[in-house]
Amino acid sequence: MSGFLDESLAGFCETIAAETSAPGGGSVAAIVGGMASSLAAMAARFSTEHWEGAAGAVAQAEAMRARLLPLAEEDARAYENVLLALRTPNDADGDVRDAAIGDALSRAADVPLEIAETCVDVAMLAVELVERGNPNLHGDAATAALLAEAAVRASANLVEINLGTREGDERLERARALVEIVRRTARRALHPTQ
Repeated sequence: MSGFLDESLAGFCETIAAETSAPGGGSVAAIVGGMASSLAAMAARFSTEHWEGAAGAVAQAEAMRARLLPLAEEDARAYENVLLALRTPNDADGDVRDAAIGDALSRAADVPLEIAETCVDVAMLAVELVERGNPNLHGDAATAALLAEAAVRASANLVEINLGTREGDERLERARALVEIVRRTARRALHPTQ
């Protein structure tokens, strides 16, 4: 499983499609976010004559991609740890087993939450490019925002699943808030105000 980021795109798609537990939804969301940040970087590079902030936008997009891609493998590892905890024999100390499962699920929620937080930033940058960047790249920047929105929604859903038994966990509210923020942001990509 490790090292799937070094595969070709076709190979990575085969790895996802295989009958294995990981990579799964969180890893794919991180990759989609990385692709969205790549589109934002491209749109920013073509916007240097249209917006003085374009060079900074390139740097931001590249930094977000560099943050997101490793999260794909980190998410896969976190989910594998959940599966390991779930395989703990039932005859083990129940409290120890429950604690191990709870800890693994908590960590498996942290990674998609980080993916969602970063992808909200990608969407915001992409919308800024729609509004200020090269008009010939508005479609690419809007696509970046929409892909980032999908990654946020998918990641937030995983946070909800992994924390489903933790009432009152602030990460649940944070994930829900990120979905609302990105929803409004992506709508701006489709209906820019200039």
